[in-house]
Amino acid sequence: MNVEMVTVYLCLGSNMGDRRENIDKAIEYLSQKLRVTEKSSVYDTEPAGNPEQPRFLNMVCQIKTMLKAADLLVLAKAIERKLGRVPGRPNSPRPIDIDILFYGDEIANTPELTIPHPRLTERAFVLVPLAEIAPALVHPVNKKTVKELLKELKQGVQGVLKLK
Repeated sequence: MNVEMVTVYLCLGSNMGDRRENIDKAIEYLSQKLRVTEKSSVYDTEPAGNPEQPRFLNMVCQIKTMLKAADLLVLAKAIERKLGRVPGRPNSPRPIDIDILFYGDEIANTPELTIPHPRLTERAFVLVPLAEIAPALVHPVNKKTVKELLKELKQGVQGVLKLK
């Protein structure tokens, strides 16, 4: 059986503890199991969904993997646990969050995993770093490029600040 590498985009975020170190460690752990091929800048961002929490650091990375999407999700959750994340309420503070944005051009909708990520088109903290490394990437559902999605963002990009 010939298994091919899939290009995947992940969003990493942290708003507890040493946010930069949490993101760096997550990238390091991902690099041990996958090929990290591109990384965006790191952005300081307003929290989405629950404004009563600390600001986030967010970034997007491109990886190449032969893992199936479900297995990649298991790996991401294991890294989150390793870095101190405990299951809690949605939109609550966390040391690390690893979301699968795109998995090749796959479209999936299961109780465990929705690909493409269902809210990525609404989130400046995802689209800004994603547009930095993959502006021409086409969303497999709505057929728009990341650059187009970023232009159409209703709330704009305020609150998403590139770290020096």
